[in-house]
Amino acid sequence: MTPRQRVQAALAYCQPDFTPCDYFATPEIHQALLDYYGVSRDDEIRERLGTDIRYVNPPYTGPPRQTFDDGSTLDEWGVRRRRMPNEYGEYQESLGRPYAAFRTVEDVERFPWPSPDWYDYAALPGLCAPYGDFAIAAGAFYIQDFINRVAAGRGVEQVLVDIAEENPVYLRLVEIRHRFYLRHIERILEAARGRIDLVLCGDDFGSQRGLLISPAAFDRLFAPLKTEFFDMVHSHDAKITHHCCGSSRRLIPRFIECGMDCLQTIQPQAAGMNPYELKAEFAGRIALHGAVDVQGWLQRAALGEIGCEVHRLMDEVGRGGGFILAPCHQIQPDTPLENVLALYDAVAERRGRSIRR
Repeated sequence: MTPRQRVQAALAYCQPDFTPCDYFATPEIHQALLDYYGVSRDDEIRERLGTDIRYVNPPYTGPPRQTFDDGSTLDEWGVRRRRMPNEYGEYQESLGRPYAAFRTVEDVERFPWPSPDWYDYAALPGLCAPYGDFAIAAGAFYIQDFINRVAAGRGVEQVLVDIAEENPVYLRLVEIRHRFYLRHIERILEAARGRIDLVLCGDDFGSQRGLLISPAAFDRLFAPLKTEFFDMVHSHDAKITHHCCGSSRRLIPRFIECGMDCLQTIQPQAAGMNPYELKAEFAGRIALHGAVDVQGWLQRAALGEIGCEVHRLMDEVGRGGGFILAPCHQIQPDTPLENVLALYDAVAERRGRSIRR
């Protein structure tokens, strides 16, 4: 099978020749792999690791993003962001809360929102062309993202209160974001002429121990928007892989009802998210994307232990399709490089190849 056929088979709940695999890493780990292989392009990392999916998105051509002396940048959604160090690395964090001042829907309407026209969709056929045998994914895990990305401009606590109160200001923010990405992704799919296999989107509905919102709130506020977005993607013969950190097990039946094809992240340490249990309960109804624990396990596991777990995931969760093996989140900066390589060594071993330089 080609990598594309492998991914398509898995998402159709057919047994592929090998379990498809994917790659997500923080910039620190990504740079370490670039250095290890002596390469300069992202695709060269995926080629060396033997992954099956390639990623494309149209270039941004909108108004220049404003930059500041502290290195921060104003994104197209009007949120100022800067890379901030933590104990292990850096993450892009928001500065200020431009949406927190909104008191009425009219305040929301007056804000300078982005346009889907700010992207070069005509570039997509050329971007897809080099990936003839690979599955191609477009979008990103912040597409939709009605909690995290709205909270970046409004505050996490305020967004959770907004959801509980069904605040019209928040609901209008969600609608604007939904309509933007509905059209943006539709134009990507149209321009790519059937070459996009997967669309990435996301929302973090779970904490480590349970849901952030009730299933009833999901049904009222988010399910109709998810269904509309998923239906649009399916109308272009593409599949959805939807990111959701934390414990989302109680929502999985609702995800299935909305038309979600694949749930991405699958953090084994979050409550109810054991991938072997999820496979047993939901086999044939929703695919799983992730499941290799990077929440401390990959950092500390012995190399042989990593190989054994990856083989078990491929054997048990990958049986009958419905699984794309990948880190359950970005591989974190405190992960030894040898442990990262051990993950992909196990995948390569099945395929009779080597990822070593």
